[in-house]
Amino acid sequence: MSAQGALRWLPFGVMAAVAVTDVLAGPSLGFLPLLTLGPSFASVSGGVQRTAMVGLVALALCIPLAAYNGLLLRWQNNLTIVTIVTIVGVTGVGMLAGHLRLRRERELADVRLVAEAAQRVLLRPVPRRAADLQVALSYTSAAAEARIGGDLYEVVTTPHGVRLLIGDVQGKGLEAVETAAWVLGAFREAAYDEPELEEVSARLEASLARHLGGEKFVTAILAEVRDGEILLLNHGHPPPLHLGADGRAAAVEPAEAGLPLGLGPLASGRPKAHQVSFRGGDRILLFTDGVIEARDDGGAFYPLSERVHLLRSEDPQDALDALRADLVRHTGGPLPDDAAMLLLHRQT
Repeated sequence: MSAQGALRWLPFGVMAAVAVTDVLAGPSLGFLPLLTLGPSFASVSGGVQRTAMVGLVALALCIPLAAYNGLLLRWQNNLTIVTIVTIVGVTGVGMLAGHLRLRRERELADVRLVAEAAQRVLLRPVPRRAADLQVALSYTSAAAEARIGGDLYEVVTTPHGVRLLIGDVQGKGLEAVETAAWVLGAFREAAYDEPELEEVSARLEASLARHLGGEKFVTAILAEVRDGEILLLNHGHPPPLHLGADGRAAAVEPAEAGLPLGLGPLASGRPKAHQVSFRGGDRILLFTDGVIEARDDGGAFYPLSERVHLLRSEDPQDALDALRADLVRHTGGPLPDDAAMLLLHRQT
């Protein structure tokens, strides 16, 4: 039985246990007040009607138990009256609490649907082929109880070559989605307009400076595919994983670490892009921190470097799907944070 199912039956189980205990203990001991546990528990997981029904069941049990204990007609002993009044009062309060809880849950569900719809509009499908590249994408949403995340990605073919963006907005919820919208909008424009990747970065920084407040930021990697190489500009993001056609694999650490987007004024200068060999048969995996920060039941992080062999499948999308499935198996269920991955394969 699921946890939700157990909660639904808990009020009836508690009242049944109280009734059995009262009968077995005999008339000398009275457990009538414990019947109020039924409607109390019902208000936690049930609605208004269910809580009212549990309250009626509690009252129905109270009368014969009071008779069994010899209290039904002994009105000078007010235990029965107090119990009945308490059951009615707890049931009424529980019905009100259940109504308010359900209304709040509906409001939260509506907000989540709006945020998820906004994410689907922002994170439009990326092209599966761009120039001589094959592009594979995996986006794994967080657990249902987690808030909406701010992972973002984009692949565009421009006059300056194929350019890519992958990033992670600090924070959660609609505010993170709004920030992701600013970043993606600025990137889509700047990627076409600016001849240098550093200038694309400067445009993103300027855009976020107008819209971000406080100490909010966005970690990101900007990339530009060139002949025989790929240019990477890292803004405080987890380094991508380079898989050579010769079988070697290594994390691509930037020569000069850059601050996340939004924290540019704190830096002494602009971050510099660095070149990485990217020839026919090579692959590069770009990902957000939801991948490497996923933990198993023992608290161990996902060992991405030990799963490189999963990315060697002939079809890049099949390879990325296998890695995603392994990631979910590692956590034993839904991920606690969104996880976005882009796998680029350069055709020979």
